[in-house]
Amino acid sequence: MIAHIARKERMEMWRDGRFRVAAVALLLLLAVALLTGLTTSRGTARDHEAAQEAMRGFWVNQGAKNPHSAAHYGLWVFKPSLPLSFVDHGVDAYTGVTTWLEAHKQNEFTRRPAMDRPNVARFGEWTAAAVLQLLVPLLIVMLAFPAFAGERETGTLRQLAAIGVPMRTLMLGKAAGIASALAVVLVPATLLGVATLWLGAGGGRGADDLVRFALLMLTYLAYFAVLLALALVVSARARNVRVALVLLLGFWTMNSLVAPRAVADLARQLHPTTSAVAFQAAMQRDIEQGLDGHNPADARRKAVEAQALREYRAVSLEALPVNFDAIAMQASEEYANTVFDRHFGDLYDRYRAQNTLTQWMGLVSPLLAVRSLSMGLAGTDVEQHRHFAVQAELYRRGLIRWTNNYFRDNTLTGEWDWKAPPELWAKYPPFEYDAPPVRQSVATQAAALLVLAGWLVLALALVWRAPAAPVV
Repeated sequence: MIAHIARKERMEMWRDGRFRVAAVALLLLLAVALLTGLTTSRGTARDHEAAQEAMRGFWVNQGAKNPHSAAHYGLWVFKPSLPLSFVDHGVDAYTGVTTWLEAHKQNEFTRRPAMDRPNVARFGEWTAAAVLQLLVPLLIVMLAFPAFAGERETGTLRQLAAIGVPMRTLMLGKAAGIASALAVVLVPATLLGVATLWLGAGGGRGADDLVRFALLMLTYLAYFAVLLALALVVSARARNVRVALVLLLGFWTMNSLVAPRAVADLARQLHPTTSAVAFQAAMQRDIEQGLDGHNPADARRKAVEAQALREYRAVSLEALPVNFDAIAMQASEEYANTVFDRHFGDLYDRYRAQNTLTQWMGLVSPLLAVRSLSMGLAGTDVEQHRHFAVQAELYRRGLIRWTNNYFRDNTLTGEWDWKAPPELWAKYPPFEYDAPPVRQSVATQAAALLVLAGWLVLALALVWRAPAAPVV
Protein backbone atom coordinates (compact mmCIF):
# COMPACT_ATOMS: atom_id res chain seq x y z
CA MET A 1 0.00 0.00 0.00
CA ILE A 2 2.80 2.42 0.92
CA ALA A 3 4.63 1.68 -2.34
CA HIS A 4 1.42 2.21 -4.30
CA ILE A 5 0.79 5.58 -2.66
CA ALA A 6 4.41 6.59 -3.19
CA ARG A 7 4.25 5.65 -6.87
CA LYS A 8 1.05 7.68 -7.30
CA GLU A 9 2.63 10.74 -5.64
CA ARG A 10 5.76 10.45 -7.75
CA MET A 11 3.82 10.09 -10.99
CA GLU A 12 1.62 13.10 -10.21
CA MET A 13 4.66 15.23 -9.47
CA TRP A 14 6.46 14.10 -12.56
CA ARG A 15 3.43 14.90 -14.71
CA ASP A 16 3.47 18.40 -13.27
CA GLY A 17 5.65 20.45 -15.60
CA ARG A 18 6.50 22.88 -12.80
CA PHE A 19 8.24 20.12 -10.85
CA ARG A 20 10.30 19.07 -13.87
CA VAL A 21 11.39 22.65 -14.48
CA ALA A 22 12.21 23.19 -10.79
CA ALA A 23 14.12 19.90 -10.53
CA VAL A 24 16.20 20.58 -13.64
CA ALA A 25 16.90 24.16 -12.54
CA LEU A 26 17.93 23.02 -9.06
CA LEU A 27 20.15 20.28 -10.45
CA LEU A 28 21.83 22.77 -12.77
CA LEU A 29 22.37 25.21 -9.92
CA LEU A 30 23.93 22.47 -7.81
CA ALA A 31 26.17 21.36 -10.66
CA VAL A 32 27.31 24.92 -11.35
CA ALA A 33 27.92 25.54 -7.63
CA LEU A 34 29.96 22.32 -7.30
CA LEU A 35 32.05 22.92 -10.39
CA THR A 36 32.55 26.60 -9.56
CA GLY A 37 33.53 25.65 -6.03
CA LEU A 38 35.98 23.08 -7.34
CA THR A 39 37.55 25.58 -9.73
CA THR A 40 37.86 28.21 -7.01
CA SER A 41 39.18 25.74 -4.46
CA ARG A 42 41.79 24.28 -6.79
CA GLY A 43 42.85 27.73 -7.97
CA THR A 44 43.24 28.95 -4.41
CA ALA A 45 45.19 25.83 -3.47
CA ARG A 46 47.57 26.33 -6.40
CA ASP A 47 48.06 30.00 -5.50
CA HIS A 48 48.77 29.18 -1.85
CA GLU A 49 51.16 26.40 -2.76
CA ALA A 50 53.06 28.64 -5.17
CA ALA A 51 53.19 31.45 -2.63
CA GLN A 52 54.37 29.07 0.09
CA GLU A 53 57.17 27.79 -2.15
CA ALA A 54 58.15 31.36 -3.01
CA MET A 55 58.28 32.22 0.70
CA ARG A 56 60.50 29.21 1.32
CA GLY A 57 62.77 30.35 -1.49
CA PHE A 58 63.03 33.87 -0.04
CA TRP A 59 63.88 32.43 3.38
CA VAL A 60 66.51 29.98 2.14
CA ASN A 61 68.17 32.48 -0.22
CA GLN A 62 68.32 35.52 2.05
CA GLY A 63 72.14 35.33 2.18
CA ALA A 64 74.53 36.02 5.04
CA LYS A 65 72.59 37.78 7.76
CA ASN A 66 72.39 38.29 11.49
CA PRO A 67 69.99 35.61 12.89
CA HIS A 68 67.85 38.21 14.60
CA SER A 69 67.55 40.17 11.35
CA ALA A 70 66.44 36.92 9.70
CA ALA A 71 63.84 36.46 12.43
CA HIS A 72 62.47 39.92 11.64
CA TYR A 73 62.61 39.09 7.91
CA GLY A 74 60.08 36.35 8.71
CA LEU A 75 57.83 34.63 6.20
CA TRP A 76 54.17 34.23 5.27
CA VAL A 77 52.24 30.99 5.73
CA PHE A 78 48.99 30.16 3.94
CA LYS A 79 46.09 28.08 5.18
CA PRO A 80 45.56 25.26 2.65
CA SER A 81 42.16 24.67 1.08
CA LEU A 82 40.84 21.29 2.20
CA PRO A 83 39.24 19.04 -0.45
CA LEU A 84 35.66 19.56 0.80
CA SER A 85 35.93 23.35 0.87
CA PHE A 86 34.41 23.31 -2.64
CA VAL A 87 31.10 22.37 -0.99
CA ASP A 88 31.10 24.90 1.85
CA HIS A 89 33.51 27.86 2.03
CA GLY A 90 32.59 28.41 5.68
CA VAL A 91 34.23 31.33 7.51
CA ASP A 92 37.45 31.54 5.50
CA ALA A 93 36.30 34.78 3.88
CA TYR A 94 35.92 36.33 7.34
CA THR A 95 38.87 34.88 9.28
CA GLY A 96 41.58 35.25 6.62
CA VAL A 97 43.87 32.64 5.13
CA THR A 98 47.41 33.89 5.70
CA THR A 99 49.56 35.35 8.44
CA TRP A 100 53.07 36.74 8.71
CA LEU A 101 55.44 34.97 11.08
CA GLU A 102 58.08 37.27 12.58
CA ALA A 103 60.00 37.95 15.79
CA HIS A 104 58.22 39.48 18.80
CA LYS A 105 54.68 39.30 17.35
CA GLN A 106 51.85 36.86 16.85
CA ASN A 107 50.06 38.56 13.98
CA GLU A 108 46.40 38.23 13.13
CA PHE A 109 45.32 36.67 9.85
CA THR A 110 44.91 38.83 6.77
CA ARG A 111 43.42 38.50 3.27
CA ARG A 112 39.76 38.54 4.26
CA PRO A 113 37.66 38.73 1.06
CA ALA A 114 34.55 39.58 3.08
CA MET A 115 36.02 42.99 3.91
CA ASP A 116 35.87 43.96 0.22
CA ARG A 117 32.32 42.78 -0.40
CA PRO A 118 29.11 44.83 -0.40
CA ASN A 119 26.74 44.37 2.52
CA VAL A 120 24.35 42.26 0.46
CA ALA A 121 27.08 39.64 0.02
CA ARG A 122 27.07 39.04 3.76
CA PHE A 123 23.91 36.96 3.32
CA GLY A 124 26.22 34.24 2.07
CA GLU A 125 28.20 32.91 -0.83
CA TRP A 126 26.74 30.99 -3.75
CA THR A 127 28.02 27.52 -2.95
CA ALA A 128 26.65 24.00 -3.09
CA ALA A 129 26.02 24.32 0.66
CA ALA A 130 23.86 27.41 0.04
CA VAL A 131 21.79 25.52 -2.56
CA LEU A 132 21.34 22.58 -0.18
CA GLN A 133 20.51 24.81 2.79
CA LEU A 134 18.16 27.26 1.06
CA LEU A 135 16.75 26.02 -2.25
CA VAL A 136 16.25 22.30 -1.61
CA PRO A 137 14.17 23.06 1.53
CA LEU A 138 12.12 25.49 -0.55
CA LEU A 139 11.49 22.74 -3.11
CA ILE A 140 10.41 20.42 -0.29
CA VAL A 141 7.91 23.04 0.88
CA MET A 142 6.51 23.46 -2.63
CA LEU A 143 6.15 19.70 -3.08
CA ALA A 144 4.67 18.87 0.31
CA PHE A 145 2.29 21.71 1.17
CA PRO A 146 -0.68 20.34 -0.86
CA ALA A 147 -0.02 16.69 0.04
CA PHE A 148 -2.89 16.46 2.57
CA ALA A 149 -4.45 19.90 2.48
CA GLY A 150 -5.13 19.56 -1.26
CA GLU A 151 -6.72 16.14 -0.89
CA ARG A 152 -8.81 17.43 2.00
CA GLU A 153 -10.14 20.28 -0.15
CA THR A 154 -11.04 17.93 -3.00
CA GLY A 155 -12.60 15.40 -0.63
CA THR A 156 -10.35 12.51 -1.61
CA LEU A 157 -8.86 12.39 1.86
CA ARG A 158 -12.29 11.53 3.28
CA GLN A 159 -12.72 8.84 0.62
CA LEU A 160 -9.37 7.29 1.44
CA ALA A 161 -10.28 7.23 5.13
CA ALA A 162 -13.68 5.73 4.30
CA ILE A 163 -12.14 2.77 2.41
CA GLY A 164 -9.90 2.06 5.38
CA VAL A 165 -6.55 3.45 4.30
CA PRO A 166 -4.71 4.12 7.58
CA MET A 167 -3.55 7.72 7.85
CA ARG A 168 -0.12 6.56 8.96
CA THR A 169 0.19 4.50 5.78
CA LEU A 170 -0.92 7.49 3.75
CA MET A 171 1.64 9.68 5.50
CA LEU A 172 4.48 7.21 4.89
CA GLY A 173 3.46 6.72 1.27
CA LYS A 174 3.39 10.44 0.55
CA ALA A 175 6.74 10.89 2.31
CA ALA A 176 8.24 8.11 0.20
CA GLY A 177 6.76 9.59 -2.98
CA ILE A 178 8.13 13.07 -2.35
CA ALA A 179 11.48 11.65 -1.24
CA SER A 180 11.78 9.64 -4.44
CA ALA A 181 11.00 12.78 -6.45
CA LEU A 182 13.74 14.65 -4.55
CA ALA A 183 16.10 11.79 -5.34
CA VAL A 184 15.90 12.87 -8.98
CA VAL A 185 17.86 15.94 -7.90
CA LEU A 186 19.90 14.66 -4.96
CA VAL A 187 21.26 11.39 -6.36
CA PRO A 188 22.88 12.97 -9.46
CA ALA A 189 24.14 15.82 -7.27
CA THR A 190 25.70 13.34 -4.84
CA LEU A 191 27.39 11.44 -7.67
CA LEU A 192 28.65 14.73 -9.07
CA GLY A 193 29.92 15.67 -5.61
CA VAL A 194 31.84 12.39 -5.32
CA ALA A 195 33.33 12.91 -8.77
CA THR A 196 34.24 16.49 -7.89
CA LEU A 197 35.83 15.34 -4.64
CA TRP A 198 37.84 12.75 -6.55
CA LEU A 199 38.97 15.36 -9.08
CA GLY A 200 39.92 17.84 -6.38
CA ALA A 201 41.62 15.36 -4.06
CA GLY A 202 45.11 15.82 -5.45
CA GLY A 203 46.38 16.74 -2.00
CA GLY A 204 43.60 15.06 -0.10
CA ARG A 205 43.67 12.49 2.66
CA GLY A 206 41.78 9.66 1.00
CA ALA A 207 39.56 7.81 3.44
CA ASP A 208 39.26 10.78 5.81
CA ASP A 209 37.85 12.96 3.03
CA LEU A 210 35.41 10.25 1.93
CA VAL A 211 34.19 9.83 5.51
CA ARG A 212 33.72 13.58 5.77
CA PHE A 213 31.76 13.62 2.51
CA ALA A 214 29.59 10.69 3.61
CA LEU A 215 28.82 12.36 6.94
CA LEU A 216 28.08 15.61 5.13
CA MET A 217 25.55 13.88 2.90
CA LEU A 218 23.96 12.12 5.89
CA THR A 219 23.66 15.49 7.63
CA TYR A 220 21.79 17.01 4.71
CA LEU A 221 19.61 13.92 4.26
CA ALA A 222 18.63 14.10 7.93
CA TYR A 223 17.84 17.80 7.49
CA PHE A 224 15.69 17.14 4.44
CA ALA A 225 13.89 14.33 6.28
CA VAL A 226 13.10 16.72 9.13
CA LEU A 227 11.76 19.37 6.75
CA LEU A 228 9.72 16.82 4.78
CA ALA A 229 8.15 15.41 7.93
CA LEU A 230 7.32 18.89 9.26
CA ALA A 231 5.86 19.93 5.90
CA LEU A 232 3.63 16.84 5.73
CA VAL A 233 2.43 17.32 9.29
CA VAL A 234 1.60 20.97 8.63
CA SER A 235 -0.21 19.99 5.44
CA ALA A 236 -2.15 17.35 7.38
CA ARG A 237 -3.18 19.85 10.06
CA ALA A 238 -3.83 22.95 7.95
CA ARG A 239 -7.42 23.87 7.02
CA ASN A 240 -6.57 24.37 3.35
CA VAL A 241 -3.65 24.61 0.95
CA ARG A 242 -3.32 28.38 1.35
CA VAL A 243 -2.86 28.12 5.09
CA ALA A 244 -0.40 25.26 4.66
CA LEU A 245 1.61 27.24 2.11
CA VAL A 246 1.71 30.39 4.25
CA LEU A 247 2.76 28.48 7.36
CA LEU A 248 5.50 26.56 5.57
CA LEU A 249 6.84 29.59 3.71
CA GLY A 250 6.87 31.48 7.00
CA PHE A 251 8.87 28.69 8.62
CA TRP A 252 11.28 28.57 5.65
CA THR A 253 11.81 32.34 5.85
CA MET A 254 12.46 32.31 9.59
CA ASN A 255 14.63 29.22 9.43
CA SER A 256 16.67 30.15 6.36
CA LEU A 257 16.91 33.93 6.35
CA VAL A 258 15.97 35.49 9.68
CA ALA A 259 17.35 33.10 12.31
CA PRO A 260 20.96 32.92 11.01
CA ARG A 261 21.36 36.70 11.09
CA ALA A 262 19.48 37.20 14.35
CA VAL A 263 21.39 34.47 16.18
CA ALA A 264 24.72 35.76 14.88
CA ASP A 265 23.90 39.19 16.30
CA LEU A 266 22.76 37.64 19.59
CA ALA A 267 25.97 35.61 19.86
CA ARG A 268 28.07 38.73 19.35
CA GLN A 269 26.07 40.57 22.01
CA LEU A 270 26.43 37.78 24.58
CA HIS A 271 30.06 36.96 23.79
CA PRO A 272 31.55 40.19 22.40
CA THR A 273 35.06 40.53 21.01
CA THR A 274 37.21 43.66 21.06
CA SER A 275 38.26 45.63 18.00
CA ALA A 276 41.55 44.78 16.30
CA VAL A 277 43.10 48.06 17.51
CA ALA A 278 42.08 47.49 21.13
CA PHE A 279 43.21 43.86 20.92
CA GLN A 280 46.72 44.81 19.77
CA ALA A 281 46.94 47.64 22.32
CA ALA A 282 46.03 45.31 25.19
CA MET A 283 48.71 42.81 24.19
CA GLN A 284 51.37 45.53 23.85
CA ARG A 285 50.45 46.92 27.28
CA ASP A 286 50.76 43.50 28.92
CA ILE A 287 54.12 42.88 27.25
CA GLU A 288 55.52 46.22 28.43
CA GLN A 289 53.99 46.29 31.94
CA GLY A 290 53.56 42.60 32.65
CA LEU A 291 50.41 40.52 32.82
CA ASP A 292 49.81 41.65 36.40
CA GLY A 293 50.76 45.27 35.63
CA HIS A 294 53.66 45.14 38.11
CA ASN A 295 56.33 43.30 36.16
CA PRO A 296 57.70 45.73 33.54
CA ALA A 297 60.07 44.69 30.78
CA ASP A 298 63.10 46.35 32.41
CA ALA A 299 62.61 44.40 35.65
CA ARG A 300 62.23 41.14 33.74
CA ARG A 301 65.44 41.84 31.81
CA LYS A 302 67.37 42.45 35.03
CA ALA A 303 66.12 39.14 36.41
CA VAL A 304 67.27 37.33 33.23
CA GLU A 305 70.64 39.07 33.50
CA ALA A 306 71.12 37.94 37.10
CA GLN A 307 70.15 34.38 36.23
CA ALA A 308 72.63 34.28 33.31
CA LEU A 309 75.48 35.54 35.49
CA ARG A 310 74.73 32.90 38.11
CA GLU A 311 74.40 30.11 35.55
CA TYR A 312 77.74 30.89 33.86
CA ARG A 313 79.44 32.10 37.08
CA ALA A 314 80.45 35.34 35.37
CA VAL A 315 80.96 38.76 36.95
CA SER A 316 79.74 40.77 33.96
CA LEU A 317 77.84 40.34 30.70
CA GLU A 318 81.06 40.88 28.76
CA ALA A 319 82.59 37.88 30.55
CA LEU A 320 79.83 35.50 29.47
CA PRO A 321 80.92 32.77 27.01
CA VAL A 322 77.66 33.31 25.07
CA ASN A 323 75.69 36.27 23.69
CA PHE A 324 73.50 37.68 26.45
CA ASP A 325 71.54 39.78 23.94
CA ALA A 326 70.23 36.55 22.38
CA ILE A 327 69.37 35.16 25.83
CA ALA A 328 67.44 38.34 26.67
CA MET A 329 65.61 38.29 23.33
CA GLN A 330 64.53 34.69 23.80
CA ALA A 331 63.39 35.44 27.37
CA SER A 332 61.38 38.35 25.99
CA GLU A 333 59.88 36.04 23.38
CA GLU A 334 58.90 33.48 26.03
CA TYR A 335 57.15 36.14 28.11
CA ALA A 336 55.42 37.60 25.05
CA ASN A 337 54.21 34.10 24.18
CA THR A 338 52.38 33.87 27.53
CA VAL A 339 50.70 37.19 26.70
CA PHE A 340 49.74 35.96 23.22
CA ASP A 341 48.39 32.71 24.65
CA ARG A 342 46.16 34.60 27.08
CA HIS A 343 44.75 37.10 24.59
CA PHE A 344 44.42 34.86 21.55
CA GLY A 345 43.12 32.06 23.78
CA ASP A 346 40.45 34.38 25.16
CA LEU A 347 39.58 35.56 21.63
CA TYR A 348 39.15 32.02 20.28
CA ASP A 349 37.25 30.96 23.39
CA ARG A 350 34.78 33.74 22.67
CA TYR A 351 34.44 32.54 19.09
CA ARG A 352 33.85 29.02 20.43
CA ALA A 353 31.20 30.32 22.83
CA GLN A 354 29.47 32.10 19.94
CA ASN A 355 29.52 28.93 17.85
CA THR A 356 28.26 26.76 20.71
CA LEU A 357 25.38 29.17 21.28
CA THR A 358 24.60 29.07 17.55
CA GLN A 359 24.59 25.27 17.57
CA TRP A 360 22.17 25.12 20.51
CA MET A 361 19.95 27.74 18.88
CA GLY A 362 19.40 25.06 16.28
CA LEU A 363 16.67 23.96 18.69
CA VAL A 364 14.52 26.75 17.24
CA SER A 365 16.04 26.75 13.75
CA PRO A 366 17.44 23.41 12.52
CA LEU A 367 19.38 25.15 9.76
CA LEU A 368 21.76 26.59 12.39
CA ALA A 369 22.80 23.10 13.47
CA VAL A 370 23.12 21.96 9.85
CA ARG A 371 25.26 24.96 8.86
CA SER A 372 27.61 24.33 11.76
CA LEU A 373 27.94 20.65 10.86
CA SER A 374 28.43 21.48 7.19
CA MET A 375 31.31 23.89 7.91
CA GLY A 376 32.85 21.54 10.46
CA LEU A 377 32.85 18.55 8.10
CA ALA A 378 34.09 20.68 5.20
CA GLY A 379 36.94 21.90 7.41
CA THR A 380 36.06 25.56 7.00
CA ASP A 381 34.74 26.43 10.48
CA VAL A 382 36.35 28.53 13.21
CA GLU A 383 37.72 25.47 15.02
CA GLN A 384 39.61 24.44 11.89
CA HIS A 385 40.93 27.99 11.59
CA ARG A 386 42.06 27.90 15.22
CA HIS A 387 43.82 24.59 14.63
CA PHE A 388 45.79 26.10 11.73
CA ALA A 389 46.54 29.29 13.69
CA VAL A 390 47.99 27.25 16.57
CA GLN A 391 50.15 25.19 14.20
CA ALA A 392 51.44 28.35 12.50
CA GLU A 393 52.21 29.98 15.85
CA LEU A 394 54.09 26.92 17.10
CA TYR A 395 56.17 27.01 13.93
CA ARG A 396 56.89 30.72 14.47
CA ARG A 397 58.00 30.15 18.04
CA GLY A 398 60.26 27.28 17.03
CA LEU A 399 61.80 29.35 14.24
CA ILE A 400 62.50 32.36 16.48
CA ARG A 401 63.93 30.13 19.23
CA TRP A 402 66.21 28.47 16.68
CA THR A 403 67.58 31.82 15.43
CA ASN A 404 68.06 33.18 18.96
CA ASN A 405 69.83 30.03 20.16
CA TYR A 406 72.14 30.04 17.14
CA PHE A 407 72.95 33.71 17.77
CA ARG A 408 73.52 32.95 21.46
CA ASP A 409 75.89 30.02 20.94
CA ASN A 410 78.01 31.49 18.11
CA THR A 411 78.61 35.06 19.23
CA LEU A 412 79.40 37.12 22.31
CA THR A 413 77.38 39.91 23.87
CA GLY A 414 77.24 43.01 21.68
CA GLU A 415 78.25 41.38 18.38
CA TRP A 416 75.30 42.73 16.44
CA ASP A 417 77.29 43.05 13.22
CA TRP A 418 78.01 39.31 13.06
CA LYS A 419 76.34 37.44 10.21
CA ALA A 420 75.39 33.79 9.94
CA PRO A 421 76.51 31.86 6.82
CA PRO A 422 73.98 31.86 3.93
CA GLU A 423 73.59 28.07 3.98
CA LEU A 424 72.20 28.19 7.54
CA TRP A 425 68.59 29.08 6.62
CA ALA A 426 67.94 25.89 4.66
CA LYS A 427 68.59 23.84 7.82
CA TYR A 428 65.30 24.91 9.37
CA PRO A 429 62.45 22.72 7.99
CA PRO A 430 59.65 24.30 5.93
CA PHE A 431 56.20 24.80 7.40
CA GLU A 432 53.82 21.90 6.89
CA TYR A 433 50.24 21.71 8.08
CA ASP A 434 48.33 18.56 9.03
CA ALA A 435 44.58 19.14 9.22
CA PRO A 436 42.73 17.51 12.14
CA PRO A 437 41.12 14.10 11.50
CA VAL A 438 37.39 13.83 10.98
CA ARG A 439 36.77 12.52 14.52
CA GLN A 440 38.24 15.71 15.95
CA SER A 441 36.05 17.85 13.70
CA VAL A 442 32.96 15.87 14.68
CA ALA A 443 33.80 16.26 18.38
CA THR A 444 33.58 20.05 18.04
CA GLN A 445 30.06 19.68 16.62
CA ALA A 446 28.58 17.67 19.50
CA ALA A 447 25.85 20.22 20.25
CA ALA A 448 24.84 20.49 16.59
CA LEU A 449 24.69 16.71 16.28
CA LEU A 450 22.46 16.42 19.35
CA VAL A 451 20.17 19.18 18.09
CA LEU A 452 19.80 17.66 14.62
CA ALA A 453 19.18 14.23 16.12
CA GLY A 454 16.53 15.75 18.37
CA TRP A 455 14.80 17.38 15.39
CA LEU A 456 14.85 14.07 13.53
CA VAL A 457 13.30 12.20 16.46
CA LEU A 458 10.66 14.92 16.87
CA ALA A 459 9.80 14.85 13.17
CA LEU A 460 9.45 11.07 13.13
CA ALA A 461 7.28 11.22 16.24
CA LEU A 462 5.00 13.77 14.59
CA VAL A 463 4.70 11.57 11.50
CA TRP A 464 3.89 8.60 13.72
CA ARG A 465 1.05 10.58 15.33
CA ALA A 466 -0.37 11.43 11.90
CA PRO A 467 -3.52 9.28 12.39
CA ALA A 468 -4.88 12.05 14.59
CA ALA A 469 -4.93 14.41 11.59
CA PRO A 470 -8.46 15.53 10.57
CA VAL A 471 -9.86 14.35 7.22
CA VAL A 472 -12.27 17.26 6.79
